[in-house]
Amino acid sequence: MTMMRTLSLGYSPCPNDTYIFYALTHGKVAIPGHTIAERLEDVETLNQLALDGLLDLTKISYHAFGHLRDRYALLCSGSALGRGCGPLVISPEATEMKKLRGKRIAIPGKLTTANLLLQLYGTGYEDLLILPFDQIMPALMRSEADAGVIIHESRFTYHQAGFYEVIDLGAWWEKDSGLPIPLGGILARRDLGKETIQLIDRAIRASLEYAQEHPQEPRAYIKSHAQELNDEVIDAHINLYVNDFSLDLGEEGIAAVETLLARAEDRGLIPKSGEPLFGVARNAERGTREVRSKEQTK
Repeated sequence: MTMMRTLSLGYSPCPNDTYIFYALTHGKVAIPGHTIAERLEDVETLNQLALDGLLDLTKISYHAFGHLRDRYALLCSGSALGRGCGPLVISPEATEMKKLRGKRIAIPGKLTTANLLLQLYGTGYEDLLILPFDQIMPALMRSEADAGVIIHESRFTYHQAGFYEVIDLGAWWEKDSGLPIPLGGILARRDLGKETIQLIDRAIRASLEYAQEHPQEPRAYIKSHAQELNDEVIDAHINLYVNDFSLDLGEEGIAAVETLLARAEDRGLIPKSGEPLFGVARNAERGTREVRSKEQTK
């Protein structure tokens, strides 16, 4: 009898992640020879767990990936990457970014892509208050910071809370680079080996495809972890962060990741690395998917 190996998988309680991983963690999709032990944490906690090497697989900020490339490889599937989905800088009063230099800014984690974009935007934004993403707006209401960088569901609710948008860092990135914004990706430990990493990548894609084919089935699971239970907000969140890049980064997605990491390296915000982005040959994996897709349509 073959022994099953348990893989630890970390992801956030946000609707896009619970949507993607529902099938994989509920017995609808399997990784041959392996079982999954999921751990749901906010993204900055996941970043820290990966830095300590405590997870086999994990959702990660692309900023954190810049510090983890020697130990972890990027997967082709599962990323949060796109257009019109970047973090926003908000403030209790209408203001401009130049007026926030030297001011205290609340961020959802030091290693989040939200903070990396803030630092890439310019200098003078180093006085940071690090909080869980859902505590940033309450902190601004208590005047604990002058502005905040918001992500996830907060993007859809800050207007109702009376805040003003200072800048959309994602829109700035898209205009400046001409590329979509890489927010978070899925990593696998390189020491799992190429064969296992390839199986994992296929399973994550299959898990997302299952959710797309059965969109209402994961709803109770999503709501059991979501910060905002409104169906319209949940749907908007999933529609914004889950897209074709989530199925496969593709050449444009890879270019976006490489550009983000290169700019961060140039600014000294992440260390340089000689490791490739992926743990398997991407072209071979993509070819396998194309063959499988053609077979399914026969």
